[in-house]
Amino acid sequence: MKTHKMKTDGSIKEIFRFEKRTKLKRILVGANISAGFPSPAQDYIEGSLDLNEFLIHHPAATFFVRVDGVSMINAGIYPDDILIVDRALEPYNNKIIIAVLDGELTVKRLKIENNIWSLLPENPQFPTIEITEDMDFHVWGVVTYAIHKMK
Repeated sequence: MKTHKMKTDGSIKEIFRFEKRTKLKRILVGANISAGFPSPAQDYIEGSLDLNEFLIHHPAATFFVRVDGVSMINAGIYPDDILIVDRALEPYNNKIIIAVLDGELTVKRLKIENNIWSLLPENPQFPTIEITEDMDFHVWGVVTYAIHKMK
């Protein structure tokens, strides 16, 4: 993966291009895992799951972005998380996106209401940004997955 440096509002640390070199297959257990009471163990393997095929739908348009801020913590996005961003997807209401706003990258939830576009943080310490005609704004990509270590 190559890293790309772009100007950011502080919510994004790095951008990496997706390069599929090999398949990333792992065993897929064909049993539902209970988050409540333990269930009897089942020695049933359903097959293998290629994480590249599962997570990446448009390889040429997919990038990884490392998060560096706390404006999206209530959406489950934390500092140092890796976001999978698909630039081939069309943004729509309530999707989490990577936006370019006045030359800076940011990650926010897109809100479209009565033809008014806004960028919503998922942390009450940050303000909503209403997009106006005098702003240089475009959607850079749509976030499809967040990867983070469990605490």
